[in-house]
Amino acid sequence: MSKVKRGVYDFLRGSFLTDEKSYRNWRIILFVVVLLLIMISSSHSADKKVIKIADLNKKKRSLNAEYIDTKTTLMQMKMESSIREKAMKRGLLPSEEPPKKIKVIVNQ
Repeated sequence: MSKVKRGVYDFLRGSFLTDEKSYRNWRIILFVVVLLLIMISSSHSADKKVIKIADLNKKKRSLNAEYIDTKTTLMQMKMESSIREKAMKRGLLPSEEPPKKIKVIVNQ
């Protein structure tokens, strides 16, 4: 067998893990496995954060729409015409006399 074929055959058999010099190979393999686990963990963490950001954006849009709706309702309630209508329903009529200004004079 040629040297290349022998190397491929040994790799497929897994002899690089069982030879006398395999201690170096195991250290490298364990190091790569630890790095892969860290990479997978950070990837899952990033995915969770992206999902949380998307949920918070949805909630923000919902709350913003609710705020605008409430603000519109409040503005309609503050309009003079709506206040007059509510006062009429309760039997209150607008004053026919204009308001008078009260002046307070303080003597010292």
